[in-house]
Amino acid sequence: MSYVDDVALELAKLALADAAKAGDDKIVDQIGEILGAWSHTLQERYFTFVRVRRAEARARALLDSRKAKDVG
Repeated sequence: MSYVDDVALELAKLALADAAKAGDDKIVDQIGEILGAWSHTLQERYFTFVRVRRAEARARALLDSRKAKDVG
């Protein structure tokens, strides 16, 4: 991965962890706004990683619930 990807992924992980801990997703958008003010490229990669990690979490939750029900 590139430096931009590394930074964007790290910030996405930190922001999502903070949002989960606080129960408030505002931090995710606030970080995105800060990044966009300085680097649209970094902002785009950040939001991409946020979406990917959220999608992954939803997919894993569905698979876990199906496994718990012994479906599939």
